[in-house]
Amino acid sequence: METLTSSWRGYAAAVWALAYGGLGVAWALGVPGFPWGGSDPDPDGALSVLSGTTPRFGWWIAAFALLTMVTALALTRRGGRAPLFVAWPIAALLVLVIPDSRLMMGVAYTPLLLVAPAFGWSLGGATFADAWPWPVLNQLLCVLGGLLLAAAALAYGRGRSHWFTPARGRTAAYVAAVVPLVYCLTRWAWALGIPLGVSREFLAEGEGGLWLAGAYLATFGALGGVLTLGLAQPWGEIFPRWIPGLRGRRVPPLLAVVPAGFVSIIITVAGLTYIRWTVAGRFALDEWGAWLPECFWPIWGAALATATVSYRLRRRGAPYAASSPRTLL
Repeated sequence: METLTSSWRGYAAAVWALAYGGLGVAWALGVPGFPWGGSDPDPDGALSVLSGTTPRFGWWIAAFALLTMVTALALTRRGGRAPLFVAWPIAALLVLVIPDSRLMMGVAYTPLLLVAPAFGWSLGGATFADAWPWPVLNQLLCVLGGLLLAAAALAYGRGRSHWFTPARGRTAAYVAAVVPLVYCLTRWAWALGIPLGVSREFLAEGEGGLWLAGAYLATFGALGGVLTLGLAQPWGEIFPRWIPGLRGRRVPPLLAVVPAGFVSIIITVAGLTYIRWTVAGRFALDEWGAWLPECFWPIWGAALATATVSYRLRRRGAPYAASSPRTLL
């Protein structure tokens, strides 16, 4: 039963690879929808790692998908470690390298687009189609494939790694809560008219409401940092007393693991994008506030991922203990 339960992840990753490989062949044969290069209408897509490709690149996508499918199927069978050395680089490529910062922006602005009509906000006419164009939705598809392969690799190598200890998870949670505060301070300062890390000329460019949007994102980052602490605190396992109807109940592990895991991906991706932009010379040194805090986001993402995995392993392995007054905040 355990083998069957573990195998479905590999088969799911193989099905994804087969489907995505089919897309690659279709694009190479001239079917519209190639999501990179000149087919990407968003100027922010210019610094994607695949921005210089053409639809003919679809043949390489098909070959990559074939390798992914073979690797995924190998992970459904026990014996040997060779598939892991191939699976993890493929998963990292799909989850962290191919996407760019627009994935985070889509996630960040979706709640704002949902509540904007209730308050009469126009948001410059922005719509969900602007936040989630096909090139960004394609990034979600790539992340899905990478996560399926990573899940298969984790199931295949279960029990071989003892890196994610509770102590390391606690340390990682604190790091993940602190790192985003530098970004938050700059964006809150800009919203208040304080040119922290930028010139006054730069600050004047966002007086039409841009820095308020930045403060909105910063507030989400700070709140996320507070919630991250729950991965290492009792209230992350038992609902605290100030939540009506749930106080004292067990927190479903996936309620914390799924959002924390996804956020760790998108902030890492966004941080790597800013690092690429920095290397490409897009930013000026005297405007460090506009780019330097984001360059630390991969640390934030890695710490959050470590805290999340440690939390999941701890919740899966430890028996549930009844709540006591000390565990309820």
